[in-house]
Amino acid sequence: MEDKIQNTTGEDEIDLIELLKKILQDWKLILKACGIAVLIALVVAFSLPKEYRTEVQLAPEATDASLKGGLIELAAIVDINLNTSTTADAFSLGLYPDIVKSTPFILELLPVRVKAIKENTEWSLYEYMNEHQKSVWWNSVIRAPFTLLGWIRGLFSEQPEPNESNQKGDIVILNRDQQDVIRALQERISVAVDKKTYVITIAVQMQDPLISAQITQMVLEKLQNYIITYRTQKAKQDLEFTEKVYNESKDKYFERQREYASFEDSNRHINTALYRTEQEKLKNEMTLAYNVYNSLAQKLEQDRLRVQEQTPIFAIIEPAKVPLIPSSPRKIFILIGFVFLAGVLAVGYILFKEPFSNIYYEVKKK
Repeated sequence: MEDKIQNTTGEDEIDLIELLKKILQDWKLILKACGIAVLIALVVAFSLPKEYRTEVQLAPEATDASLKGGLIELAAIVDINLNTSTTADAFSLGLYPDIVKSTPFILELLPVRVKAIKENTEWSLYEYMNEHQKSVWWNSVIRAPFTLLGWIRGLFSEQPEPNESNQKGDIVILNRDQQDVIRALQERISVAVDKKTYVITIAVQMQDPLISAQITQMVLEKLQNYIITYRTQKAKQDLEFTEKVYNESKDKYFERQREYASFEDSNRHINTALYRTEQEKLKNEMTLAYNVYNSLAQKLEQDRLRVQEQTPIFAIIEPAKVPLIPSSPRKIFILIGFVFLAGVLAVGYILFKEPFSNIYYEVKKK
């Protein structure tokens, strides 16, 4: 039994050595494949446009709902029921990435004016994305047949596309160029949320470093405004309603006050039962109007304070900076990847060319 194991091991070692010798016999082929891979990798690496990435980090003020949600999750791990009856806030941190990538949010970015770091002219973000984006040369070759086909179809199309974005109710109508720009921005803008620290990271990747920083700052500001609007929406609606009712009660109180004063002035020397009854009635109406006016004045101040309390505060941990070094393409990784792939393919060809050639000759003889 031991002799068989030793013989088997010896055969395996001989096979590996023979395999290595077989590969080294065609070292020129491997070297040639790697050399061609280096040339292709250099062409690809220098054809890809440079991309610059800007990141900002902010920490929103923790709300009671978010803290309670964390306690509920912690309690669920250890099988403890906190018996909470209040509902959590529907606007969770996990929705931030979806909000930033939503079409209405991106549409608000399209009119923003941007300026490239080496250009003196300004464009809207839509113009920059649609007209001033660099592309690799093979994309033009691949798209040429489809462009020609679209042009031919456009000659026979009876319904031209709209030139501008339009909105009918809650339905947004976009032309094809706008859809392409929105799709490109959705891929270039990303938001990540750390569920442990609640730190929000916003990243934007653009072909120009200054535009990358500008768009990152704009996304940051719009996201802050969006969150503030949501958090304070209910409180502001209550405040508007209270202000409306307060102004009405104020006018009504002043009107009752004038009626009571006019009645007193016109009946100064009269002292009858009818006079006292009317006087008491007007006085009671004025007092009631004052009580309502006074109560609403207090509630108005409370609602104003509530709006202030509901307004979240953001701590900017890392501000937007103009990147100095491009984030892509990573030429060294492209070079290593192409050389590795070429080496693997060359070795595979060396190992399997004889079995395939034998099969070919056998089929040819038959």
